[in-house]
Amino acid sequence: MSETERIDDYIAAHIDAEPEYLHRLYRATHLHLLYPRMASGHLQGRLLKMLVQMIRPQCVLELGTYSGYSALCMAEGLADDAVLHTIEVNDEQEDFTRPWIEGSAHARKIHLHIGDAMEIVPRLGLQFDMIFIDADKRRYRDYYDMVMPMLRRGGYIVADNTLWDNHVVEPLRKNDEQTRGIMEFNDVVAADGRVEKVILPLRDGLTIIRKKTE
Repeated sequence: MSETERIDDYIAAHIDAEPEYLHRLYRATHLHLLYPRMASGHLQGRLLKMLVQMIRPQCVLELGTYSGYSALCMAEGLADDAVLHTIEVNDEQEDFTRPWIEGSAHARKIHLHIGDAMEIVPRLGLQFDMIFIDADKRRYRDYYDMVMPMLRRGGYIVADNTLWDNHVVEPLRKNDEQTRGIMEFNDVVAADGRVEKVILPLRDGLTIIRKKTE
């Protein structure tokens, strides 16, 4: 076992346990879906729940549902009268994800939308207190530009995969549009005076952004 694996095991043993329902979902994700690493998992899931409990949002937006793991973690931390809108572009994903969401104890808080977030989000006509971005890395800049006017002052954006397997500090490979998209997003956020921001080296990089002003 590597040192990283030992540290991961140590962390898992010293934080809140993964709820049994989420554990089953995580196992099913690995058994039935491509790219199961995309699921948030135990540590990030507990962090997302705690962030929600700290921020206390009434309206949350998630871009990139995948198997529903992160949506369920955030919904777990939401107040009973709060709501989470989660958007998944891959319609083939719905047959797996929707039953897991609808079968959870937090289903009433979650609205699953299937389609292009760039088309769906403006139609919602909502203001958000917290936004989790974990969708197409090539479009992170577009997502950021779209949601900033919809994020209330004092609200938070949490963006996943912002270190992208450390590719952000390597020479950019030809035709690597995902790394290019992440690097552009990171540069834009770093230069944006409207927000406070910090990057956590958690898993694949997690950026927390707080909107200070319009």
